Amino acid sequence: MIRKTLDDHFETTPGICDGQPRIKGHRITVRQIVIWHDRMGMSADEIAADYGLAIADIYAAMAYYFDHRAELDSRTDSDALLIEELRSKSPSRLKSKIAGDRQDE
Repeated sequence: MIRKTLDDHFETTPGICDGQPRIKGHRITVRQIVIWHDRMGMSADEIAADYGLAIADIYAAMAYYFDHRAELDSRTDSDALLIEELRSKSPSRLKSKIAGDRQDE
């Protein structure tokens, strides 16, 4: 019988997915799985079926997340701040166009 540890499900490679832990053989990061599960409400079965992963990969990703929660949440928060900063510096042209069209009415 072959036994896998949690580490058997992940790999981290500099230059791939910004060096984030990801499912071996995939470009799907632990953070993506956590977002799909916790923030979007997808079940482990749905994620596994939609992305061609083993159910063990999903649960291993969640276990990894809980073991490294502060680090991963911090990165998610800093990414959100960066996104907001970029949005404030580069307003949406589409929103401007829609706003302009409404003023013409």
